[in-house]
Amino acid sequence: MVMGAQQPFRLTPGQLEARRLLAASLLKSGWRPVDVADEIGVTRGAVSQWSTAVREGGLRALRRKPHTGLPSFPNPAQWKQLARALRAGAVKAGFPTERWTLLRIVQFIQRQWGIEYNPASLCEPPHRLGFSAHLPRTQARERDDALIEAWLKRDWPRIKRGLEEAGGRLPSWMRPAVRFGPASAPRGRPSARRPFCAA
Repeated sequence: MVMGAQQPFRLTPGQLEARRLLAASLLKSGWRPVDVADEIGVTRGAVSQWSTAVREGGLRALRRKPHTGLPSFPNPAQWKQLARALRAGAVKAGFPTERWTLLRIVQFIQRQWGIEYNPASLCEPPHRLGFSAHLPRTQARERDDALIEAWLKRDWPRIKRGLEEAGGRLPSWMRPAVRFGPASAPRGRPSARRPFCAA
């Protein structure tokens, strides 16, 4: 197989291996390294390296090596295990609070399966498992709505009247909020949906 001048810009691993073996074959049949380099379109340095590799390790040294890389994650069983861990909570998985973050998911995967990931690469998968990003709760767990309602009906009017009679000014947190934005905008916080990995 002679490569010739017309070569694809990127060769496949198989084509690269074939090129190295062709160079070895040409060298073995008596070609000079400079002629081999010109014939197959590589540098003289590459031919020299291949020649040394064949001398030291035989043709096996020019064969492509399998990529052993990290195992692909996750297999179906691992997805199920991850989903169970997320449902069980972060504390049960060994974290100090119940808050799952992408960084904690990455750390969990590292501990469970020894696989290292960038948090950004796990942005979408939790969403496919049925999990989504949540904003923190804006009210305390101890909140008692009945007690608040009673205070607003019974105590607040009395306090407000007392402040007005004394000629005092209401503290800023008791005054009505000034609202900015278009008149058509609804009152309250915007409730825009955010993707799982939004900051």
